[in-house]
Amino acid sequence: MTELQKIFDAIENSRDEIISLQRNLTSRVALGPDNGGTGEHAKAAYLRKRLEELEPDHLEEIKAPDDRAEGGYRPNLVAKWRGRKEPPLVWVLSHMDIVPPGDLSLWQTDPYEICVDGDRIIGRGVEDNQHGIVSSYLALKAIKDLGWSPARPVGLILVADEETGSKYGLEYVLMHHKDLFKPEDLIIVPDGGNEEGTMIEVAEKSILWLKFTVTGKQCHGSTPSKGKNSLHGAARLIVDLEELKSVFGEEDALFSPPMSTFEPTKMEANVPNVNTIPGKNVFYMDCRILPNYAIEDVMQFARDKADIVAKAWGLSIQVDAAYQQKAPEPTPADAPVVKALARAISAVKGAEGKPMGIGGGTVAAFFRRAGLPAAVWLTESDTPHQPNEFCLISNLMTDAKVFASIYMDS
Repeated sequence: MTELQKIFDAIENSRDEIISLQRNLTSRVALGPDNGGTGEHAKAAYLRKRLEELEPDHLEEIKAPDDRAEGGYRPNLVAKWRGRKEPPLVWVLSHMDIVPPGDLSLWQTDPYEICVDGDRIIGRGVEDNQHGIVSSYLALKAIKDLGWSPARPVGLILVADEETGSKYGLEYVLMHHKDLFKPEDLIIVPDGGNEEGTMIEVAEKSILWLKFTVTGKQCHGSTPSKGKNSLHGAARLIVDLEELKSVFGEEDALFSPPMSTFEPTKMEANVPNVNTIPGKNVFYMDCRILPNYAIEDVMQFARDKADIVAKAWGLSIQVDAAYQQKAPEPTPADAPVVKALARAISAVKGAEGKPMGIGGGTVAAFFRRAGLPAAVWLTESDTPHQPNEFCLISNLMTDAKVFASIYMDS
């Protein structure tokens, strides 16, 4: 039996270990202050113990100052193991924080207590991003449990704050510890993919979250002539902004979906009662823009449309960027990390890994912006942020085998 096959067998026999890890991670609720929590400390403490059991050659906690969080900081863990060969080093970066469960009535189980249903593990965070944490860890544990070292040097990074911007996570790590990474390193972010596990994400769209503040004049519902109904303006503007899809309508086959997307999303509460005409409405639009378009051009188009509606309805409409992130240069499709993933996917799954671009933002953008080629990959069930989020144990095992293949330079 080959060395790699022994590692694969160990991974195949790790079902109980997977369930235990997921149970412990899910119960340690890692919500950042922006999501109503105090940070990732309990989860980080648990993971640090698990990493220590694998006897890393280097282990440190990088504390990003955040006065709102427990202890005044957000924890980020970095662990490294020497390999039998010289660098480049394989980095796998996962995030510890989660999003809130949302409407609890939509959950069939307690979101913070996993439910195992055959091949499924259900709970908040089990896929986003505990699938990445567990699979990358499990691959290394299988190697170490057999008394071996990985062929390549390996580093595992567990960061905070991915779900709310990464200011206290990877962005902070790169700002203060960029010397950890080298351009030739193989950097993998297991935080996105497809159900087949064949998508290797190498490019992202620009992100723009627009905030529209529509101001009129509040009055009684029975005397509308005495006011200016801000909800009329908001509704009209939402319809008119559909034109963004045709004006910025080019397609790029690298991306899925291949076009820019512009969707109205959040609407803030206006008046609390039915018989009052609102004088203020605030709504938001999520824009994912192909890199060939400038964020500024999209914003100017939105402002022009807002001015037309404001004039027609006698309103004031302010347009602001609630958040924006310009798309970084993509990771080349022939970068070493892409080739290594493609080889491992082929060896483990018998399938062809395909470099692609996505509309969602990932922390890989921070690596790329720093001149560090990174690839995003995972066999994903596409349930992040949804009620009854789940991951498949079989997918997690398969992904662990892919990581093991890369760690062992196969």
